[in-house]
Amino acid sequence: MNGTGVQPPDMEKHACMLTDNERRVAAAIEGDIDIDSDPFAAIAKRTGLDEATVLDIIRRLRERGVIRRFGAVLRHQRAGITSNALVVWAVPAEDMERAGTLAARHREVSHCYERTPPFQGTYGLFTMLHGLERPLADIVRDLAAELGVNDYLVLESVEEFKKVSMEYFRP
Repeated sequence: MNGTGVQPPDMEKHACMLTDNERRVAAAIEGDIDIDSDPFAAIAKRTGLDEATVLDIIRRLRERGVIRRFGAVLRHQRAGITSNALVVWAVPAEDMERAGTLAARHREVSHCYERTPPFQGTYGLFTMLHGLERPLADIVRDLAAELGVNDYLVLESVEEFKKVSMEYFRP
């Protein structure tokens, strides 16, 4: 087990089952993907394949379980967003759907989800807020009024830690 409760794949076993093209694509996507208007075309060029083949290989690797997750990470500071806060809300279970839907509609909310069991037994709605054009305190105040929730905790981000992707194919 790897601490998440999920058995990690036997990478040695999977690596043996990969074709040369699959191995090249897997190596090209395991780290950060360059910001590009057509990132998969750029990967295709680096791997010597065409874009359709790259996308097909990624799709097949996901279907086989070799790639379990393919996602993007927003690096807030690089994007010019300097104020962030995780706000956790004490929302009754019967009101969670309504409150979550309202919160998720806000431009400043990048993540909105229900946590079960609730944090500290009370705070079940989690929202990640980003102060884009208004101070975080104003965003939280307005969102609290709209949700009708007075019990919440604001956990402001003070430092961004290094975010790294798993690497299996690089020396």
